[in-house]
Amino acid sequence: MAETHHPRRTFEDLVTEGAFVPTEGWDFSWFEGRATEARPSWGYAVSMAERLGRADAVLDVQTGGGEVLEFALGRAGKVPRLAVATEGWPPNVAKATALLRPRGVAVVAALEDGPLPFADGAFDLVVSRHPVRPHWEEIARVLRPGGTYFAQHVGPGSVFELVEHFLGPQPQDVRGARHPDRERADAEAAGLEVVELRAERLRMEFHDIGAVVHFLRKVVWMVPGFTVETYQPQLRALHERIEAEGPFVAHSSRQLFEARRPAL
Repeated sequence: MAETHHPRRTFEDLVTEGAFVPTEGWDFSWFEGRATEARPSWGYAVSMAERLGRADAVLDVQTGGGEVLEFALGRAGKVPRLAVATEGWPPNVAKATALLRPRGVAVVAALEDGPLPFADGAFDLVVSRHPVRPHWEEIARVLRPGGTYFAQHVGPGSVFELVEHFLGPQPQDVRGARHPDRERADAEAAGLEVVELRAERLRMEFHDIGAVVHFLRKVVWMVPGFTVETYQPQLRALHERIEAEGPFVAHSSRQLFEARRPAL
């Protein structure tokens, strides 16, 4: 049988595709075959499920499209009596509501940088996967005495190989933001006891420029204000590099946090 040759897709085709794929929620299945990211060894969603099964009242902060909480609830041995999630981006609020309502979860629209709209001591478990910034004082306030904050954070310098391709070398205070030592200090200053803090750096690969475009549209804080038009030269240069050398390699940074509000 004669070998079939598939023509390479052009820069313009790949960029156009990446620019028009919907970005709502935290479903990354579109990247299959186009980008990869190693997962942290601790298995956050499964570990969350174990804690949900022991919890009475749970809050998921910045739930995105609700995918992680929905997965964890499906794995939990017992559903909490009360489960609430917050989200600040309107398209994600709608998506999370549709996904989580059948699980009995109330989704509350709340600004990422605003106070949590709940009473003091309302929850015995607060969870969050990749919050933009953890509001430690608010987290401590809504936790019951003896309650737990269990979260996976983005660590310092995450995917900075890609960030600096577009923005150039970043100052040390930017590279060092989200450092685990700083986050530990902030959590303790809010009155929480840090029970566990683990950090890992994980390999990522981008196999085509369309995947890069979609990633930067989805994870908007990586290159603030990113548009294809603004960063056309950098995109084309990276496309040519991938075509010549193979996948672009970067490294994500992840931190596992478990902190507790001291019992009275």
